[in-house]
Amino acid sequence: MKMIKKILFWKLSIQFSFVTTIRNFLYNVGVIKSHQFNIPIISIGNLVLGGSGKTPTTEYLIRLLSNKYKLAVLSRGYGRKSKGFIIADSNSDPSLIGDEPMQYYRKFNNIIVCVDSNRVRAINKLINSNLNPEVILLDDAYQHRKVRPKLSILLSEYSKLYSEDYIFPLGNLRESRGSANRADIIMVTKCDKNLNKNDKINIVKKLNLNKEQSIYFSHIEYSNMVYSEEGKRALDEFMNKNFTLVTGIADPSNMVNYLKDSGYNFNHVSFNDHYNYLESDIIALNTNELIITTEKDYVKLYNRIRTQLFYLPIEFVVDHMQEFNDEILNSI
Repeated sequence: MKMIKKILFWKLSIQFSFVTTIRNFLYNVGVIKSHQFNIPIISIGNLVLGGSGKTPTTEYLIRLLSNKYKLAVLSRGYGRKSKGFIIADSNSDPSLIGDEPMQYYRKFNNIIVCVDSNRVRAINKLINSNLNPEVILLDDAYQHRKVRPKLSILLSEYSKLYSEDYIFPLGNLRESRGSANRADIIMVTKCDKNLNKNDKINIVKKLNLNKEQSIYFSHIEYSNMVYSEEGKRALDEFMNKNFTLVTGIADPSNMVNYLKDSGYNFNHVSFNDHYNYLESDIIALNTNELIITTEKDYVKLYNRIRTQLFYLPIEFVVDHMQEFNDEILNSI
């Protein structure tokens, strides 16, 4: 049975690969038009289905750029119940613009956050508006080839390198490994904090970069504070308390392992990535005395949970940070 399933997946992946390869070829030769704009556009994305650290990478770039330029972040708004072009404002919520754009809007008060599945239309609207953005970040846009960015950043998770993966459904790739050649920068995310030089050399060999591409390595660090609408508290205040960890992200294992290894006692309730919490879920969650969640889930839960609710933020740390920052700024 396993062999039959594998053969079926292999055949389907060949068909999927054929479609994506033809699509990319048509863009490469100009049969399908890619739009260029006079404003610098930076694309962040990956080759795989699921998460590779796009949100913390995008937030890092927001911090780097927003004090120097009038910055707009444009997302598709995955999971939202609305359609079309929307600029986030004080009336926005995750159902209107999506959870990640909502997180950006709540967290950064000096940027423009907008959503639209049609990125070309959205960019034209931004440029022709009185908002006057100077730089645009395209969130989760590596496959969105209708826009030709000034700089393309491709993320690949350390434990799930695209060079060792296969086209969906045999693997998790959205398109072939060779599509990585379109990227200007490869960012290997979720690395071990103590990744050594030989490990990095081996990864570079596996990814087989071309000479024009740069590669950087990053890891995630968790804050020693948790936050809520009322303020912040030290995470270690909960060391001797039982709490519920609620996650609705693609891969919660890093967060779970961090808390376990740090000695915390908790019950983990896991939901799918971009999960839209039902009223029955909220009723069940409200039976817990203390909940810690991710920042992305917090924006969906903070006005619905009546019990103590905190989120644990993460920090995106890049090796050779200054070199990476300079490459981003010089591209603009």
